[in-house]
Amino acid sequence: MLVIADTSPLVAIAACDGLSWLDTLFADVRVPQAVFQEATVQGKPQADKLRLYLQDKVLAIDLHDFVITTEGLGNGELQAMALYKKQHADRLLIDDLRARKAALRNDIHIIGSVGILLLAKENQLISTIKPYLHIIQQTDAHLSPKLIDKALLIAGE
Repeated sequence: MLVIADTSPLVAIAACDGLSWLDTLFADVRVPQAVFQEATVQGKPQADKLRLYLQDKVLAIDLHDFVITTEGLGNGELQAMALYKKQHADRLLIDDLRARKAALRNDIHIIGSVGILLLAKENQLISTIKPYLHIIQQTDAHLSPKLIDKALLIAGE
């Protein structure tokens, strides 16, 4: 299964020391150049971990080849969606609500950092998601109380 990733969920998963989960759960993880640049900016949380993890996972993409409904999305999000389309990926790893809505309107199958936690538990990579939800909440990611409650219910916690 090929997954194209955006910056925010990568930072969240890196904060959980869970980048190896991605390699276990998916056959291939790729990012566009803009996501690599955003994720590895000097001083950004988890930049060093992400630089090492992503160094051989970057693919080039030309946005001029694609028409994507944007609604004010960032370059990383746009490139990730275009790369998803170009590579015929199975999932787009993305957390931003506006970007998730745009992805769905563009027939892109999405998963977020919380979905990764649920898959990691389902595949016995972790025993509980609750502490990782707490870690993600300490990053710049916004998890609504409703999302947290739903994830905990699904996880049986």
